[in-house]
Order: sequence, then C-alpha cells, then structure tokens
Amino acid sequence: MITKTFAPEMGAKVFVIMECRPRGGVVRCGLCSGGDLVTFEDFRAAPNQGARPDIYEIENRAIDPDGLVLDAMRALAPWAGKTLVDLGCGSGYWLPRYADEAAAVIGIEPDPGLVPLAAARDPRVRVLPGSAEHIPLDGASVDVVHARFAYFWPPNCAAGLAEVLRVLKPGGSLVVVDNDQRNGEFAGLLRAAAYFSSANITDGWWAQHGASRTEVLSRWEFGSRADFEAVLRLEFPETLAANWLTARPDVLGLSYGYVLFGMKKVTGSGTTARSE
Repeated sequence: MITKTFAPEMGAKVFVIMECRPRGGVVRCGLCSGGDLVTFEDFRAAPNQGARPDIYEIENRAIDPDGLVLDAMRALAPWAGKTLVDLGCGSGYWLPRYADEAAAVIGIEPDPGLVPLAAARDPRVRVLPGSAEHIPLDGASVDVVHARFAYFWPPNCAAGLAEVLRVLKPGGSLVVVDNDQRNGEFAGLLRAAAYFSSANITDGWWAQHGASRTEVLSRWEFGSRADFEAVLRLEFPETLAANWLTARPDVLGLSYGYVLFGMKKVTGSGTTARSE
C-alpha cells in the first residue's frame, strides 16, 4: 500500500463535519445532509484508494495473509476492551477486525468519497470526518490510535503527532504502520519508482520523538493473476509494473516489509515513551 504517495498540487478538500453512520441500511452523513463546512489543510487525496477503492479493496484482502502485522500491532498496543481510533481509516476495511476486540472503535477519515464507505462497513463502529491534525474527539478520550499508511510521512508531521497525543489518555498508545523501504520485493519497487524520501529520515524522526521501531516481513497473496496485476498497476507506474510482471509470469504475490513505530503517552502533558 502506498497511500503515502500524493499530489501536492491538489488543494485541500472541503466537506462537512457531522457523524456518519448507516441508519436503516442508508448511510447518512454531513457530506450529503448539510452542516458547517470545514477545510482540512493537511489532507491530500491518495491516488490509489481515493481513485479506485474497488481495487484497493482487493489489495487489502491480499495483504499479510498470516496476520503478522496485526499480531505486531497488538503486541505494541493491545486494544481488547479499549477505545481505538483508526486514523485515516479509508474505506474502513480494518474497522471490523478492530471492533471484534475493542470496546469501541472510531474511524477518522478526511476523504469525503471514502467516509460513507467506511460508515457502511460495520454498525459497531463510529466514523467521523476528520484528519490527523483535526481529530474531532475530546482530549484524553481514547486508548489506542492506529495510523496505517496515513499522514505520518516524516519530517513534516509534528502537528499531527501533537493532535494524537492530545486525544490519547495517559498511558495510551500510537501505532503507525509504514512501508519498509529496505526489505522485501515491494521495497524494491518503491525504490525503482522513487516514491519516498530516505528511510533514514523517517527512522531518525521517529527516534527523536521516542518511538520504538519494529520490522515485520510479510507478503501479498492474491487469488488470481488478474487481481495481482490490477493492484500492482494501481500502485506503480505502468511501465514499471508491466516490466516486473512480465519477468514473473506465474507469481500471485510478493514479499512485503513493514515498519511499525510505537509511542506511548506517559503523562498528561504529552510526554512520550517507547512502546516496546
């Protein structure tokens, strides 16, 4: 997943802040029913999920088939019986997984095209329009915040980190899921596409903020070649994807490295410690 890739020239989206939840099988939300307009200056549309949520759904179903990433996230910040926020929840694919264990799950998403999709995903979950720098929740109100391929692209994300610390309870945890730019076949494609800044910059920024760093080597596994090709072409330039696929005519997946950054709020003032 590379929602990290975005078009800086695109303007911030403007939409309505109201709770978005399915009622009677129909999604009703501020995006379509009126309210106060709000601009999220920190939002830039993702060209993968934002453009083709149908193909991104296929991608989500193929990633990490052994559940290694979820296990690592759970080890860093258990959410059973707790209040969890999925920050940048997209179309809400992971919300039901979290709701199976958490006492309460809240999805926060800035893309007005994805908010209704997330809201329709699971009736146990609340979905609110918002962004990393504008989380529409009270201070010290949640136990765990997840950000999976959302917003936290160092070094320009201090404002979002401060906002996460605001809404976390003392003792609460942030877990950020990022791409490993060094390990796995997916990392090789990222380097070939020149999508990201130096991994050393990312690692250094998180280390300066007291975060732990956990590597997880997992994989993509698709049920059909057509699905695999569609996803790879969504995520990478056509020539790069075509050449990679041509050289591997029979494969249905690839190795995929993740890096998880974990932080814990240990005082009411926002002081953080590593989440080991």
